Amino acid sequence: MSIYLKLIWAYFKIGIFGFGGGYAMLSLIQKEVVASGWITNNMFTDIVAISQMTPGPIGINSATYIGYVVTNSVWGSIAATLTVVIPSFLLVLYTSHYVRKNKDNKIIKGIFLGLRPVVVGLIASAALMLMNRDNFIDYTWSIAICVTSFILVYYTKIHPIYIIILAGIFGYMIY
Repeated sequence: MSIYLKLIWAYFKIGIFGFGGGYAMLSLIQKEVVASGWITNNMFTDIVAISQMTPGPIGINSATYIGYVVTNSVWGSIAATLTVVIPSFLLVLYTSHYVRKNKDNKIIKGIFLGLRPVVVGLIASAALMLMNRDNFIDYTWSIAICVTSFILVYYTKIHPIYIIILAGIFGYMIY
């Protein structure tokens, strides 16, 4: 099977089962592309960082980048991007009419209540997946920056952008 078909199949599965947005998709993306040997775990970490910095959803940005890296062509980027977007788009398009029509149905409400913890679990899985030696040189300082940033955002009126900038400067000075 050609690399393009393997890439399309991998991102089709990610697009179908990637509930909860880009961060929830990260563990699925890692499983597909790192386990297949297309990229290393270190490269995946870099791709996640680049995808976070560029405008747009992280799942789509990473699909575009990984598609290019795996095939070494723009066509790979296009194939991966479209394949991750189209299943979700069609699923939302098809179900939105039904859900809107039956929004007060107990079964529909139950489904959405059941999906909430799954999405939280997928996002937590992505966070734990990114907590490795490639991303954290020293866990103590990294946790201190994270906790301090959280406290500042939660208990003060400082805009989160300023806290991100300060955390970046502090991290740069430490590391």
